[in-house]
Parts: sequence; C-alpha cells; structure tokens
Amino acid sequence: MSADDIVIVGRPLPKLASVAPAGGGFDVMVTWAAGDRAGQTDKVDLAPVIFTYKVFRPLRDGAIPFDSVRLGAWGGSIVWEGDADLDIGAETIEDLAAASMTNEEFAAFLRRNNLTLDAAAAQLGIARRRVAYFAKDREIPRYIALACRQLDRMLGPPMPGAVAHAPHAEHAAAGAA
Repeated sequence: MSADDIVIVGRPLPKLASVAPAGGGFDVMVTWAAGDRAGQTDKVDLAPVIFTYKVFRPLRDGAIPFDSVRLGAWGGSIVWEGDADLDIGAETIEDLAAASMTNEEFAAFLRRNNLTLDAAAAQLGIARRRVAYFAKDREIPRYIALACRQLDRMLGPPMPGAVAHAPHAEHAAAGAA
C-alpha cells in the first residue's frame, strides 16, 4: 500500500448539494451531492428533530425564521442564520429522507408485494380509501412509510442466507422415520 492509496471503509458519508424551504411546516427540499442518495432530490420533514430537542426552540417559536435555512460547511449539515447552535447533520437528514415515501414509491410497494387496496388496508390498519389516496396524490405520513418498509421486509423475498422454516417439516420427517 502506497501513501497515495485511499482506503474506503463502510458506506459513503452523505453530503448535501443544496437546501431550500419546501413551503410547508418544517419541510425542506434537499439535493444530495454524495452518499447513498447522491443525485436525488428529496422533500424532508424536519419536524421529528425540531420538536425533539430544546436547541430548536427558536425555530418552533418563530424567533429565527425557518426560511433562513442554508447549507453548512462543505454540505455536511444545514444551519440557520442567527444561531450557530441550530444545525442538523446530513446523516440525520438522510435518515429522515429514508423514512419518507413518495406516492410512486407507495404504488411500487403495492405492486412489489402484490397487494390489492383491500389487502394493503388490512396490513396497514387503515381504510381502503386512504390506501388509494396514498397510491395517487396524498402525502404519506411517516408512520405509514415506516410500516411499508417493515412489511417489505416481512412480505418480501427471504434475505440471502436465511433458512426457510416449514413449521411442521420436523414432525413429518420424524413420523416418516
């Protein structure tokens, strides 16, 4: 190994290319410069972070305008004018973006898992009509997006290396012997 070799360990750190208020509540539009979402633009709801930590009280109270959001140093975070403590790291924003879902992603979830509107409603514990709205044009709440991610894991193909378990296979083999 020479002095010029670069060693890569783990997944690449996220880096933001741009940020802008998205017009509603505590939403921002972010474009990713590097990381798993590089090249994508996401609408991200920052409310889970802003309403969890005391440091963000000036944003909640309106003492510092939410619209003054801008990129932090080297795209590693977003910050607000007027308070150096108001900063949310790109990794946190990436986690929030991963917990959201677009209408197209929701429709793909239904197709991928071969779910009818009724079956999806039963799995998610919501009305059939809401499933239809989410597949078209309604904003998808975070808890529905997270539930869909979990259902993908449960209903999807088995993970590589996972052992398929037939509940009565052991008993049938024991009875045949």
